[in-house]
Amino acid sequence: MIHHVQLACPRRSEDLSRAFYVGVLGMVEKPKPPALAARGGCWFTGYGIELHLGVEDDFRPARKAHPGLLWPDLDDLAARLEAAGHAVTWGDGELPGMRRFHTHDVHGNRLEFLAPLP
Repeated sequence: MIHHVQLACPRRSEDLSRAFYVGVLGMVEKPKPPALAARGGCWFTGYGIELHLGVEDDFRPARKAHPGLLWPDLDDLAARLEAAGHAVTWGDGELPGMRRFHTHDVHGNRLEFLAPLP
């Protein structure tokens, strides 16, 4: 089992992260322990997922590497992402038994969302 996945973000970008992960994806911010909060970044949880956004001074978004996140309603999420200006690229069936799409977070990190086919 995985406890969390960490993605990188630029310094002082926490408000942008919150707008995307809470405002668009519907996750909840999880308070960081005080010893870690001083480093910046923020943590989010929801839908059985925990994501940590950690500050990198020499930030470069992950354009290929990405978490594959199981999500309960792909169509609703895709519509919310597109309404918020985030492009959605649906997969073409190369993962048998799964529907999926890719998008990028507000920092340019690649994200994949999946759901099992009925």
